[in-house]
Amino acid sequence: MTHDLIDLSPEVRDALDGGRPVVALESTIITHGMPFPQNLEVARRVETSVRESGATPATIAVMAGRIRVGLDDETLQALSRTPQDQVMKLSRADLAVCMATGRTGATTVAATMICADLAGIRVFATGGIGGVHRGVEETMDVSADLQELARTPVTVVSAGAKAILDLPRTLELLETLGVPVIAVGQDALPAFWSRDSGLAAPLRLDDPADIAAAARMRRALGLPGGQLVVNPIPAADEIPRARMIPLVDQALAEARTQGVAAKAVTPFLLARLFELTAGQSLSANIALVINNARLAARIAAEGA
Repeated sequence: MTHDLIDLSPEVRDALDGGRPVVALESTIITHGMPFPQNLEVARRVETSVRESGATPATIAVMAGRIRVGLDDETLQALSRTPQDQVMKLSRADLAVCMATGRTGATTVAATMICADLAGIRVFATGGIGGVHRGVEETMDVSADLQELARTPVTVVSAGAKAILDLPRTLELLETLGVPVIAVGQDALPAFWSRDSGLAAPLRLDDPADIAAAARMRRALGLPGGQLVVNPIPAADEIPRARMIPLVDQALAEARTQGVAAKAVTPFLLARLFELTAGQSLSANIALVINNARLAARIAAEGA
């Protein structure tokens, strides 16, 4: 269950050894998603939400070339204060290089899934996954998250793909890759800040026990990959699609005009949308991450 390149915190090791539910959490939201001290406050709130919902949180990062699964508060504080240019943003392509060179790295969805699987953790809570970017015909920009969902057996609880993406193509590619996309509590596919993307979700399961059972059945069938659980943002916190899409379009146009490309696109768009919504996009982001953490804990407790 453990790996010699992984350092488990005592709390996480104890939970895994005792067969108790554990929920993986990414670290990119700490290093690249929010400014200090809000990033630290949110990281603590998300971990608390997991504990209150019956599971052990396991925030994952690479520190000095080693995978850390479960960060104590001192380490969380140090990571939250580290300048972005000193932290690698890790996906499948970057993980080994970061470790081999002894650097510090924050895990995205793909890298968190890889590390969680190595540690024996089967459920992961995040905000939104990456996907097919708009203008993919010219840029070929497709997130590694989608391939990771098809190959790594972790249940990922999110609020859907980020609304800055090409959602119809993202959904189509997930289907091609054989990734179950399971909506909770509604038939519509959520779109991160908004509860309804205008697209229908392929599958719907409202009971965490059923979601956990689906994960176990995939393993019993020998099917590779995980499953994507799309959990809509609470109604009180959402930014409706009719308001959000024009703002996303504006931010995307500005990114193109300024020549923003590759990994810089998403941070640019999120920062610009924060400005255009007078901070509401960040408040919504925090609410949906906490909401996802609670659901992930319930799914983990059901033996996913």
